Amino acid sequence: MSKTLILIVSGAVMGLLALALSHYGNPPNMGVCVACFLRDTAGGMQLHNAEPLQYMRPEIFGFVLGAFLMALAFKEFNPRAGSSPLIRFSLGFLMMIGCLVFLGCPLRMVLRIAGGDMNAVIGLAGFACGIGVGALFLKRDFMLSANQPQTKMEGAIFPLLCALIFALVLWKREVFAVSQQGVAAMHAPLVLSLAAGLVIGGLVQRTRFCFIGMVNHLFLFRRWSMMLGVMALMGVVLVGNFVLEQFHFGFAEQPIAHTDGVWNFLSMVLVGWCGVYLGGCPLRQLVSAGQGDGDAAVVTLGMLLGAATAHNFSLASNTAGPTTGGKIMIVIGLVFVGVMGWLVLKRATLERRRTDGEKSNR
Repeated sequence: MSKTLILIVSGAVMGLLALALSHYGNPPNMGVCVACFLRDTAGGMQLHNAEPLQYMRPEIFGFVLGAFLMALAFKEFNPRAGSSPLIRFSLGFLMMIGCLVFLGCPLRMVLRIAGGDMNAVIGLAGFACGIGVGALFLKRDFMLSANQPQTKMEGAIFPLLCALIFALVLWKREVFAVSQQGVAAMHAPLVLSLAAGLVIGGLVQRTRFCFIGMVNHLFLFRRWSMMLGVMALMGVVLVGNFVLEQFHFGFAEQPIAHTDGVWNFLSMVLVGWCGVYLGGCPLRQLVSAGQGDGDAAVVTLGMLLGAATAHNFSLASNTAGPTTGGKIMIVIGLVFVGVMGWLVLKRATLERRRTDGEKSNR
């Protein structure tokens, strides 16, 4: 099969799984959402006390373990780490804040569009702009410090830790918080959720499926294959929503969404910009962590803390709109990534001049 056809089939399968998860219990337009699931998982670990948002989502563990098993099976388990860990942690933290102000990760953004939510179209425009700005920095030689090869044990720690935590969830479920009402109380059966997570994690590992990569491939390299995969995902969900009579076109009264266009746009600018610096969207970070990337594991921990912080300090939006704290954090985040990018470029320029000077002296 050609790479393009594989991406189209993979996108369609992920769309079907998202529909199934939503139909059998996950919230509307939230069959799969990495940001929302990490938020609920942080609540399940009692890292925040928002009672409607506490549940150890099996899909999160499935993403990581599916990628881990697939990488082992195809001999692509390649542990690496050590690239600007604190910067990556901070970017993961800010990317999660952006997602929770928008109310969804890039994958949920696509699912919301397929459900008729026009607020997500505004988010898509912001997401593309954020990626575009980040790409300008990449073209000027923006690069975080190089990572280094690690031992197999080092790379296996994060997926094995995920497996251990999930085993504890099955064994000592009463230790973890579980919402009795609200968004987190809406969930598909555990077996279906875990199986869907494993399949999606495996597919993303094999295809390098990524929403940041989709835009980069399209605008930087004029490659349509990943875009076609995303379109297949959206098309399957769109048709499914019509069949299940849950398509609702417009801005108002969309499930778990708000209508503040300015902050829908700016929050996704932040998500796209951070994602370019990190080399992938939230889903891609989880999958990369599963295949031994210690840098992606650090980003994931940053996202987990970001989710907890967003709800401990009222930074996350609700259906009424973004909070004042959330707006302030989006502005701080945009300033941070801009200044950080400028400093990295400045360092790269100085190093290039020093190298050129040494060559001329020879």
